Amino acid sequence: MLLFTSYLFITAITMFFSSFVSSRIGSKATLLIGLALIVVFAALAGASGSVGQVIGYRAGWGLGNALFISTALSTIVGAASGGSERAIILYEAALGVGIATGPLLGGLLGGISWRGPFFGTAALMAIGFAAIVVLLRGEAGARPERVRLSATLRALGHPGILALSIAALLYNFGFFTLLAYTPFPLEAAAQEAGIEGFGAHQLGLIFFGWGMCLALTSVLGSPWLTRRFGHLKVLAGALTATAAILAAMIFAVHSMPALIVCVVLAGLPLGIVNTAMTETVMEASELPRPVASATYSGVRFFGGALSPLVAGQVALAGAGMPYLLGAATVLIAAVVLVCCRRFVARVDARAEREAAAEAELTEAYAVTGGDA
Repeated sequence: MLLFTSYLFITAITMFFSSFVSSRIGSKATLLIGLALIVVFAALAGASGSVGQVIGYRAGWGLGNALFISTALSTIVGAASGGSERAIILYEAALGVGIATGPLLGGLLGGISWRGPFFGTAALMAIGFAAIVVLLRGEAGARPERVRLSATLRALGHPGILALSIAALLYNFGFFTLLAYTPFPLEAAAQEAGIEGFGAHQLGLIFFGWGMCLALTSVLGSPWLTRRFGHLKVLAGALTATAAILAAMIFAVHSMPALIVCVVLAGLPLGIVNTAMTETVMEASELPRPVASATYSGVRFFGGALSPLVAGQVALAGAGMPYLLGAATVLIAAVVLVCCRRFVARVDARAEREAAAEAELTEAYAVTGGDA
């Protein structure tokens, strides 16, 4: 559990300074430094000789992760054509594919050696490093607008960013309860059922199914639903569905088939929340996108850092208790969004204006083409 906590805690803290760094050295250099740190610390974790060393190297890994994640989102939104919504969908699609295939590859490598997933990550991030060096162009000679060191902390003074960040922190607490804690009751349920050889391969396949569902709704489900019903209704509904699944896992904790079904199904609402929440944060204020992204990500990852640490302690009172706490935090996240709905409504209003402008432009082109 501490492998998650050390990693995400350092990630959360570093996020608050990532926009300051990227505004000084540029987004491309920040991305490359972040990836280089991940390569180094992932390789060191694979070569380590104790659990304590792995936990420490995971913290260094989190430093690189923070520089990469917050900068990657703002870079994609700034570089992609077609507006921020399509860019965010592209970003979430990439995350979805990684989340889906990561457990499968991790299970395969972990079945060979526990060191395999660490070295595998280092190799994949080295490929990502090379890809950015070769493919990310257009920043040469550009001077990024400088961001103050305190910009991300000051951004929490914006009511919309603060409310959405708190909701994301609570949601991430439930998200990482499912992700970090579930392998333990799954293994225990397999032993109770007399299933021998349950390990990395089987866990990889289960979370592959979860990741596929998450990727599907991130890319296809969330955009369709938000256009039809608006971000507030979609987020509130998806968070409530996530809380319901976590609540069901309280009673399914000793049944391996039931746990597997709950894990896989949880990917559906989680994918919707990930995309809709990111879109909402990026459009909820007039703050520079790197600042909004870094602030939101920094706060939400604190939820991920606390969750594994707390879940391990709460589980002493009963195997299903972490899911009860996770369901409660996710449900509170939905309540926070509903109470702060005017900030979410701003995003839907902007989307309606953009859609109307696009429709008028299309009609104008059609009329001009007809006259010609």
